[in-house]
Parts: sequence; C-alpha cells; structure tokens
Amino acid sequence: MSAAHEDAQTTPDGPVRYEKRGPVATVTMHRPGHRNAQNSAMTYALDRAFYRAADDDQVKVVVLAGTGRHFSAGHDIGTPERDAHLPFDRRAGLWWDHSDKAGAESRFARESEVYLGMCRRWRELPKPMIASVQGACVAGGLMLAWVCDLIVASDDAFFADPVVRMGIPGVEFFAHPWVMPPRIAKEFLYTGDRMSARRAYEVGMVNRVVPREELPDLTRELAERIAEMPRMGLTLTKRAVNQAEDLQGMHAGLDSAFGLHHLAHAHNAETAEDSLGGMDLHAMKAAGTREA
Repeated sequence: MSAAHEDAQTTPDGPVRYEKRGPVATVTMHRPGHRNAQNSAMTYALDRAFYRAADDDQVKVVVLAGTGRHFSAGHDIGTPERDAHLPFDRRAGLWWDHSDKAGAESRFARESEVYLGMCRRWRELPKPMIASVQGACVAGGLMLAWVCDLIVASDDAFFADPVVRMGIPGVEFFAHPWVMPPRIAKEFLYTGDRMSARRAYEVGMVNRVVPREELPDLTRELAERIAEMPRMGLTLTKRAVNQAEDLQGMHAGLDSAFGLHHLAHAHNAETAEDSLGGMDLHAMKAAGTREA
C-alpha cells in the first residue's frame, strides 16, 4: 500500500481517525456518542497516531481534534466500552501489566502508563501540536489539550476539572499551575466550575477563540502557517520552551501531584465505595458544573 493511499484512509468505526493533508496531520478522537470519553482503546490509538505523525517526515504540524459536539468529556468512567481492567501493549514506561494486579499496585501501574506517562511523551513529540477544542474539555480532556503547544477554542468551548468532588486533587497530568496563574488554578479546582473559552483566553490558557463554525478551518490555517517554518527550528523552539517550563518545576510538580492523586485513590478505596469515592458517571453528571 502506498503512503499516499494509506494517508487517505480513515477508520470510521474506530476510536481515533488519522488524516494527512500536506504538512498537517489531524488526529481526531471519534467516540461522539460518549462525548469522546477516553477509554484505553482510544488512548492507545492516540498513542499510535502520534507515533505515526512523528515518524512521517512530511508531517510538520499535528492537530488534535474531536468529532461531534464536544472535544472530550474526560476519562471513561462509565460507558459500556470502559476497559480499564484490560491489558494493552505498554510503551510509555516500564511498569508491569496492571490487569492481573489488585489495589494501588494496579491503579498506580496503569495510570503511570496511560495518563502521566503518555501525556509526558506526547508533550515531547518533536513537532508542534495544536488542540482544536469545541464544547466540553473536561478533566482528562484537559490533559489532552494541555500536552499540545497551542489551543484554539471555539466560542462555545468550556473547560473544567471537577474531580475534587471525588476527593482527588485534580487530573493526573497536573499542569494547572503552569497553564494558568496559581490562584486561578486553585479557584478552578476548588469549585469545579466551568471556565469559558473567553475566560481561558484571558488567563492565557488558550491562544485563540473563534466562532464554532470556523474552528476547523482557522485551526488548519494556523497549522499551515506554522508549517512554513523549518522543521528543525520548530523542534528546537518547542524543546526550549518545554525545558523552560521544566526549570520552573513542572516535571517535578507533575511527579509530586501524581503521588497525591494516588494517595487520594487509596484513601477512597479504604473509606468510600471505591477508588473514585463513589462518584461514578451518573453521580458526576448529577453534581454538574457551573459557569465561573
């Protein structure tokens, strides 16, 4: 099969679609019936798609998008295809298979791979990445947007991390104090309220806010403009900025927050119904989020 023919293909029934047009690869989450909630099948499919884009010399910029009304409602905590108990081929780290383990040993191994490990590796993909965000970008959806270098949001987009309702201090890729000012991050977490796209732009978390109907075209226009730059120049610039963030403590901060995250899981497992504090999909929906 030729590369051109392969790039023209999509996987309409799969959790992730891949398309290449010129120097831009678009990776699209495709579980619109579940608001693009991320089960393991989707997460590992994203990983393969990002590897594919990184390995293609013709691709200079990667766009991450979601089909349907929403970018991503977060990690899958209750759809019929939830598959957290299943084994998958591991590449993000050297942790053992979680699926035949119990308790914290299982949770820590799995989340070190599919959440913290993959997000860290995707952040270091040596090509610029742009998140194209519409509708909900909640909890685990934030992690996917935050690993991207730029975020273009539609005017109907909103952002929220309501997992403090579970007794857990934010999502696993705890970039909050680096993508927004610390006091804003505290309010964002303490309340669990929705942050509008306009507010996200005001605090510096989002690069551009555009009309919903223009989101794909304007995101692509930005990607193509960036793709005019030399590939090595883009790679080195991305590395320079990422290293500056890490010198500001981001790498160590992620490790520290990840440990607190799993302390919360363990506490919930001992004192509540489960490691999520009994806050399943229906409970989280019932609690809801308000506009900040």
